[in-house]
Parts: sequence; C-alpha cells; structure tokens
Amino acid sequence: MPPHDELPGFLAGVAPLLDKYSYFAVAAVIGVESFGVPAPGQTIMVAAAIYAGAGRLNVFVVGIIAFVAAVLGDNIGYWIGVRGGRRLVHRWGKYVFITPARLERAEKFFVRRGNRIVVVARFIDGLRQLNGVIAGITAMPWRTFLLYNAIGAFLWVGWWVTVSYFLGTRLVEIIEHAHRYRWFAIPLVILAIGTYAFFHIRHIRRRRAREAAEQIEAAQIEAPQIEAADDEDAGVEPTASVSGPPA
Repeated sequence: MPPHDELPGFLAGVAPLLDKYSYFAVAAVIGVESFGVPAPGQTIMVAAAIYAGAGRLNVFVVGIIAFVAAVLGDNIGYWIGVRGGRRLVHRWGKYVFITPARLERAEKFFVRRGNRIVVVARFIDGLRQLNGVIAGITAMPWRTFLLYNAIGAFLWVGWWVTVSYFLGTRLVEIIEHAHRYRWFAIPLVILAIGTYAFFHIRHIRRRRAREAAEQIEAAQIEAPQIEAADDEDAGVEPTASVSGPPA
C-alpha cells in the first residue's frame, strides 16, 4: 500500500489517522459523526476498506467496527434528541455547522418520510449526522428507530466496504470521473423523477376516480333496497292499482 501522501483524492486526508490509530480511528470518527458532529466517517470507512484490500487491515473487522460505531453513535444522537436536542442545537449547533434552519428543514423532511428515511439517511450527507438527533426530537419510538437504523447502517457499511475493498483506489478515479459528468446527469435524473411522479400521480387520480364511481354506483343500488326495508319495518303495505267499474 502506498504511503498516505500518495493516496488519491479524499483518502489522503484520513490516511494519517488510519496509519496511527488503525481500527480505533474508524470507530471514533464514525461514532462521533453518527451523533451529530461533522466528521469524515464515510471517508475513513472507505479508506479503511481500501487498506483492507491491500492487506493492511481485516475487511471483516472494518465492517463490524463501522457497523457497531454507526449504530451506537446514532443511538447516542437519539437520546440527545430526546433529552433536549432542539435546545442544544439552537445553542451550540452553530459551532458544528448545524443551524436551526438546517435542523428545521431536515426535521420536516424526516417527518414526511417516516421510518423509511431512517434507512436511507445513512446515504445522505447532513441527514447522516442528524439522523438520531431528529428521531429523538420527533419522538420516534426507540425500538422502531433501533430497527430501521440498524438496517440502514448495515446497508451503508455493507455497500461502501464491499465496493471500496474490491475497487481499491480506482474507486476515487470512478467518483472523480463521475463528477465531471454530474451536470449532464442531474437533468436526466430530474427528468426521470418528474416523469415517474407524473405517471404515478395520474395513476392515483384515476384510481380514486374509479373508486368514487364504484361507491356512487353501489350507493344507487343500495338506496332502493334500504327504502323498501324501511317501509317493511314501518308496516307500510305496497300500494296496488285498483281499476273501478266501467262507467
């Protein structure tokens, strides 16, 4: 494995920590990132997995430590949120770049998406750091948070450790290459999302219209039956036409 000053891109910044503290650096950085402190947790996990691919660390130990640190860190963040996270963020958040406005936007996004956002939050910068704190502030049941947070951490760690282990430093080249074309990719992604949303909304509207028509039709069928039943309960005999004698 080349020395850290030869590592490409974002890896060079965290390599000295790995060189000096090894697995402890992975646990500490991912742990503090997970309860709200901006730290390069994902970066150091990628670098550690690349080290493992070069034989300097054990990839299974890296994965287990990263997973445990992520889950424990998020749970610390959860209890911070429960015990007054909003007040703490308003008072001290500016020192770690978590402003009240940023917290409010993340909280609204979190509440709208429910449990699913706990899973995907690990893959989103910003939400990854605030995931546990917001769950505590919004009073999500702890067991629910623990389950979905563990699923998210497992997927996050599994993806990045596996990809980094097998691709090595080529991963940095791929990411940097992809960044060159991001301005072409973003409009395509927006177009794809917009197209999906259009057809999804149209499908929902048609389904609701069909259900409403079926309800109206059912009500029209049931109305005469209900009226007849009411007449029977009231003792009303059905009227019959009587023809009089011819004049």
